[in-house]
This record gives sequence, C-alpha cells and structure tokens, in this order.
Amino acid sequence: MLLSVNVFVSLDGIMQGPGAPDEDRSGGFDRGGWLVPHASVHTNEVVQGWFREADAFLFGRTSYGLLGGYWPKVTAPDDLIATKLNTLPKYVVSKTLTDEDADWSPTTVLRTGIVDDVRRLKGLPGRELQVHGSWKLVQALHQAGLVDLYRLLHYPVVLGTGKRLFPDGSTPATFATPEGSARVLPGGVVSLTLTPTTLGAISAGAYTVDRGHSTPVPH
Repeated sequence: MLLSVNVFVSLDGIMQGPGAPDEDRSGGFDRGGWLVPHASVHTNEVVQGWFREADAFLFGRTSYGLLGGYWPKVTAPDDLIATKLNTLPKYVVSKTLTDEDADWSPTTVLRTGIVDDVRRLKGLPGRELQVHGSWKLVQALHQAGLVDLYRLLHYPVVLGTGKRLFPDGSTPATFATPEGSARVLPGGVVSLTLTPTTLGAISAGAYTVDRGHSTPVPH
C-alpha cells in the first residue's frame, strides 16, 4: 500500500484543531474550528475522493481518540467517510492505549518499532494506508521518508500559531505535483497533491543577468 498523509492546513501551514473549538487545545491553542466556515460541497467532494482510495488507516493516539469519538455516531449508510472509517482496519500508534480501550473495531495498537511496523503495513495488499490528522506521527513518518503522497486542502485563513505540518527542524524535501492534481475550489480553498522527490536535501540556484535578461541558473 501507498502511505498517504491527508490533512487540512491554513495558509501558514497550521493543521491543528480544524474541526471544532475544543478539538485540540494543546499548547494553549484557542483558534480551533477554523475550517468550518470554509466547508462546502466542493471540499467535501475532495475529501470523499481521498477516502475512496483508503484500504486501511494509521493514526496517532490523539487523532484516533477524536475521530473514534465522532465517526461511530455517523450511521447513515450512504456516508462514504463514516463507512470507510468504521469498517476498515485501523492502526494506532500508542504506548499507553490498551487493547480494551482501542474499541473502534477493527483496531490494532502499535506500541514499539513504529518505523518497522509501518514498513510492514505498507507491504500488505491494498491501495492506501491513510493518515489523517496525527501531527506528531506525521513528523515521524516524514523524517523516516515513509510518506508516498501528501494530499492537502489549503484554506484561505492565517492562524498565526499552532502545530504546523512542517515545523522548524523538519527534514528538507522537495515535491512534485502530478498533472491535474491541483485545483482551486470555489471560495479559494486549494486542493493539492504532492509526491516526494527528494528527502534530506534541496536543489538551489540563483538569478543572474545574461545579456540584459534576468536568467535563473541552477547550481
């Protein structure tokens, strides 16, 4: 399976607490629910497209608790997202969560050796092992070079504080955008798909004047 990271981010790269004021107040974050005023049939269509590709889910402990406290209550049979989340295999990374408390069935708790565990899961048959939210886990997966695909919904709002998708100290990387995978939705939300091309280094260059023309020169 491909490992995909699927997140909502603000213009300044914040992914914390998009869905409700009390979703994640860690670090004193008080700007939760910022996504909701920009939600539309168009953003929902994009997110449903993400979930259609899922054959399993991987979560950090906090996101597992948040999503597991909400989506089992959505019982409408025609809700694609709820159906996927409530029926497909789920894996949660936690050293403290007991098997009894991991009752959003079917769930497996991953307690040690997360990098090796994720590599093993990626070797299973299927389309995508999807990560949603799970900020700390995403950082670890990025650092280990395990992410095959990033899908972002980029919202026209600046939060100024919170957990950034790529915080200071992240491993440098470059990305490609598959043809036709970037869309500007009505209302200014940008749907973007990125595939990593390098990890640990980026290319650079400089502009120079050549015969009166400003010209980029790669290094």
